[in-house]
Amino acid sequence: MKRLVCVVLGLLIFNPSATADDKRAAEDLLRNKIDFAIEVLQRKETELQARNKKILEIVSPIFDFPLMAKLALGREYWPSLSEEKKKKYLTLFTERLKAAYLDKLTLYTDERVVYKMPVQDGRKIRIPTELISKGNTVSMLYKMYKSRKGWKIYDIEIQGVSIISSYRSQFKEILSKGTIDDLLLKLETNET
Repeated sequence: MKRLVCVVLGLLIFNPSATADDKRAAEDLLRNKIDFAIEVLQRKETELQARNKKILEIVSPIFDFPLMAKLALGREYWPSLSEEKKKKYLTLFTERLKAAYLDKLTLYTDERVVYKMPVQDGRKIRIPTELISKGNTVSMLYKMYKSRKGWKIYDIEIQGVSIISSYRSQFKEILSKGTIDDLLLKLETNET
């Protein structure tokens, strides 16, 4: 009985510290990647294509693109895909997400990023940020979870709108009227 009480007390005592460490680790990772990406973006002497490539090298490791692709397609459609279609969809969706993130990021060159207090819910952490430029503020919420490989982004909300929910809504509409091949074609030709 004494042993059980000691274990429970130990968990209660050490758990808040672990939570604080998780929040700090996730925020530090995100902060380092975003700050470095913005620093690269501000290097005007570097060709745009080279900057974009470098930015993707910096930020891609913290995105869980396969999970984001599955979440965007949804449980209704993902399991029914063949392995070949899953691979094609993952490739096309990942390319789309990377391009969309670069498009958004390249709009912000002289901005300042403000990191707000992270909020943890189990193994997930939400990190609110604000991009401030010329009196305008764009709020972004990075949603992260702890994977075996560290903290990963599984969604981003921009001005309160989830990227994953937006894609899921678009994809559901396409698939309600057509097939997965129709969706793949639209992703391939940038029609979504």
